[in-house]
This record gives sequence, C-alpha cells and structure tokens, in this order.
Amino acid sequence: KLEIVFDPLPSDALSRFITESLGSYNIAATGQESWYPVGYFLRSGSAEWLGGLLGNIWGGWLHVTHLWVAAPVRRHGNGTRLLRAAENYAVERGCFAATLETASFEARPFYEKLGYEVFAALEDYPPGHTKFYLRKQLAEKPTSR
Repeated sequence: KLEIVFDPLPSDALSRFITESLGSYNIAATGQESWYPVGYFLRSGSAEWLGGLLGNIWGGWLHVTHLWVAAPVRRHGNGTRLLRAAENYAVERGCFAATLETASFEARPFYEKLGYEVFAALEDYPPGHTKFYLRKQLAEKPTSR
C-alpha cells in the first residue's frame, strides 16, 4: 500500500530526488540532455543584494523563473541588465528562445519593451488578475538533424 505524505517544506534531498527523477524522464523522452541553472545577481559596493534573476536552460530555451530588483534601484536599467545577461548566456549555450511568466500586477510592459510577446494568458490567477506567458526569439532556431 502506498501512502501519500503531505510535506510543504521537503528536505533538499527529497526535492532533488523529485527534480532529478523528472529530469531523467524528460531526457529519455526528448533526447535533450543539457540542463543548466542560470543565476545573475545585483550587489552593491557594500555587498548588499539588490536583485537577481533565476532560471534554467534546457532544450534550446532559456526559462526565466524569477526576476526581482529592489525598489531603490528599480527603473535604472538593472532589470534589463539582468535579463540581457541571462539571454546572452543562453545564446552562448545554444538557445534560440526564452520564456517567462508575469502577472498583470507585475512587469508585462517591461518584458514587452524588451521584445517578449504574450502567447497565453490565465485569467483570475489570482482572482481579479491575469498571469501572462511570454516568449522571445533570441536566435535562429536550429534545423532538426
């Protein structure tokens, strides 16, 4: 008999087990083996963390999962710098496109200004707001062999 266990804060080892198991399944299904984490961060001269970008590269795509800049240094090009750094790294790693999500109360115009296009929207996530899925072409898509 299998037991379902609720654990909203699983150990790093358990989280890694699930992530690696899904990764192995995806590699077997697609033949795409190269998965790279991406992380770029803003640090002040006094070593204070003021922002960052997290994501990953897999299957020719950069997936940005988090981008945040502290209010005092927002609207000074720092979000653009972080995103461009990740995009450049992704292209160096052979990526042809990028994807990310944002909410109606977050930064959709910012991403659109940088060339991202909405390809899907999820209404009422959370209620009264919309979650947007965006993508951007970074380079020519390689032809299949």
